[in-house]
Amino acid sequence: MPGDRYIRWFDQIGLDDVPLVGGKTASLGEMYRALGSQGIHVPNGFAVTSAAYREVLDRADLWKPLRRLMEKTQKDNSQAEIAKEARTLIYDAGLPDDLCEEISRAYLDLCEQYGPGLRVAVRSSATAEDLPNASFAGQHDSFLNIGDNDGLLDACRHCFASLFTERAISYRERNGFDHFKVFLAIAVMKMVRADLAASGVMFTLDTDSGFRDVVFINGAYGLGENIVQGTVDPDEFYVHKPTFELRHRCVLRRELGAKQQTLVCDEDINSQEMHNIDTPDERRRHFCLSDEEVLTLADYAIRTEKLYSDRRGKESPMDIEWAKDGDDGQLYLVQARPETVASQKKRSQLERYHLTEKPDKQSVLARGRAVGANIASGKLRKIDNARQLVDFHEGEVLFAESTSPDWGPAMRRAAAVITVRGGRTCHAAIVAREFGIPAVVGIGGESGNLRDGETVTLSCAEGDIGKVYAGEIPFEVTTTELESLRRSHTKMMINLGSPDQAFRLSALPCDGVGLARMEFIVNEYIKAHPMALRFPERVEDEEARRRIAELTALHESGGDFFIEKLSEGIGTIAAAFYPRPVIVRTSDFKSNEYAQLIGGSTFEPKEDNPMLGFRGAARYTHEAYEAGFALECAAIKRAREMMGLKNIKVMIPFCRRIPEGEKVLEAMANHGLKQGEEDLEVYVMCEIPNNVVQIDAFSQLFDGISIGSNDLTQLVLGVDRDSDIVAFDFDERDPGVLEMIRWAIEGAHRNGIHAGICGQAPSDYPEVAEYLVRHSIDSISLTPDALLKTIEKVAVIEENRNASLKTGDDTAG
Repeated sequence: MPGDRYIRWFDQIGLDDVPLVGGKTASLGEMYRALGSQGIHVPNGFAVTSAAYREVLDRADLWKPLRRLMEKTQKDNSQAEIAKEARTLIYDAGLPDDLCEEISRAYLDLCEQYGPGLRVAVRSSATAEDLPNASFAGQHDSFLNIGDNDGLLDACRHCFASLFTERAISYRERNGFDHFKVFLAIAVMKMVRADLAASGVMFTLDTDSGFRDVVFINGAYGLGENIVQGTVDPDEFYVHKPTFELRHRCVLRRELGAKQQTLVCDEDINSQEMHNIDTPDERRRHFCLSDEEVLTLADYAIRTEKLYSDRRGKESPMDIEWAKDGDDGQLYLVQARPETVASQKKRSQLERYHLTEKPDKQSVLARGRAVGANIASGKLRKIDNARQLVDFHEGEVLFAESTSPDWGPAMRRAAAVITVRGGRTCHAAIVAREFGIPAVVGIGGESGNLRDGETVTLSCAEGDIGKVYAGEIPFEVTTTELESLRRSHTKMMINLGSPDQAFRLSALPCDGVGLARMEFIVNEYIKAHPMALRFPERVEDEEARRRIAELTALHESGGDFFIEKLSEGIGTIAAAFYPRPVIVRTSDFKSNEYAQLIGGSTFEPKEDNPMLGFRGAARYTHEAYEAGFALECAAIKRAREMMGLKNIKVMIPFCRRIPEGEKVLEAMANHGLKQGEEDLEVYVMCEIPNNVVQIDAFSQLFDGISIGSNDLTQLVLGVDRDSDIVAFDFDERDPGVLEMIRWAIEGAHRNGIHAGICGQAPSDYPEVAEYLVRHSIDSISLTPDALLKTIEKVAVIEENRNASLKTGDDTAG
């Protein structure tokens, strides 16, 4: 209201008002004014300004006593007692009468806007909070479910006092903030009734890799504190920003969380108590958000990021809190701040950790969500409550059910963190990222495998699944300055199967993915045979039928499950490298490998030599698998058309003869993947001698070839590469093999189509890479580990070749 000295309504403030209302409330005002007009729901409220905080200290003459206490924290180890004494001083000072009157009047006005029964959230908002380089997240106290004026005034007193929590004092000292140049304001706002619905956090980048082209959303039932504290394992969703802005509306990827508990308010409006109830099993089995709601939140996040980027004059990835109101069913934004960890990483520097010894499977003690991409070893120290933290030593691995903001100072001493519960945005994960240490969160029932005092190694360098290994396993770190890396004219690509690695590997200086292996996605994420999912009634094994029913419980059919999961795996890889090309090879399991999938033994023949049997293109139009191939095509179509990932190309493996290739292309067209439509290119693996001998004919069918040097070598030399007895005869450098490769490249170029290679040879042998470059191959696709060193080699080879050609031309002249 006009004339108020200590109150500012959200529509009166914005990001320029941080000194007056603190970072959190300034952000709420900015969102309410700028995003509310765009149809984004932000609850209304008002700020109790930092001037009010200073007035409290002035009238009670507290500045000197507080300074003396803070000086003691430098000398005295009993920081907890000093912090408590400081809070008591501020709380006991009370609120001046004129301040109480203004807060009470504003509260009545808010009640008039929202009607009877309004509950408010009272949130601390420091003037050095939510800054681009320091978030102060969780350092000060906030209160929910305030239903009357007396409760509001008491919460305000507690908020002012919380500027001197032990964790806030420690955070300021660690980050170089003067205790007496940081002031506390308060946001009082309509409380969104997420206790009756769901809530969570979202980021406009991937929090571990720093990949900026996705919105990453976490959610669980009830109030959001459970996600922050790591009390529950939340649902996770990704949406791809570039294709979303091209109006494609499809969730890129999702992961069902356990959502073990639901944090709810006391039904009594005069009570501020909150408590957890066990989430019913039936509810846990469903996502807390519909796809439509996920996409609405992604839209909110993208527009919020644009607003803050425009205001700051540079790209500003965001950390955003959201809540769904169980009363009106609407989705609200309740906080937004600049993301301060992943976005600060050097994008020109690539740091990669890897184990130098491969652990055996028996040494894996636990698995959970990986936080970061690091590896660390240390002695495990189990912490059941905060009192035990005084005995926690530097370099130990902190192991707990979950962590809380009070644990921050002790966690700074940890080599790594393990929690039984929690997702990748819980408190333990946030602190681990900030401190640059690995964490494996949400290990669940495997916690019983960990013993206090034993030495363990945490690896978060193997994808989204973090692993805890027994003992100390050696590892090394390599750092590459990408700006100084020489680039080659030949396209350098990578071979990739795991969607878990895609966002991290997208930072590599490559030209795309030359081989995305579908088999890895089927094996790791789908687990069941495509035909068993399509025809579960034919599965003979009762246990296999039970497992298929369990896998597909959230889907109308097994086919829908397969299409969704496969398209999300393919889509994640394609989104990571978008708009660079991603060549997806259709399934190339052998019959013995297919049989290992759930329900697979019912549908697969027993072959003496599966390597030369029922594999690749031969399967796709055969009655024994054509329905499975239809599902593969539907998944690729979904990724290309619904997700908008037109950078996906398709590659057909082990195509023996021209008629076989024609039938496969016809089948693809019938399944909605017509070559040439929607810019669809179809490549063929060149891995059979007949592909080379008939290269002109194959070039009329396909848009490109990718030489599979492993199978080509096997078939040129007549060596079974699975046989240890004749392994010595398997050599991609054999003159006959190299000659076949040369013919393939020349034939493809003669017919004007792309010629690449995705086999292992150039990764292992520099002389093969040199041979390929000398014969002007268009692209070389390698394992990620081999990419950087091979790029340098290829650049040198090209320079030497060009120098030789120039010298030869000059001589000829």
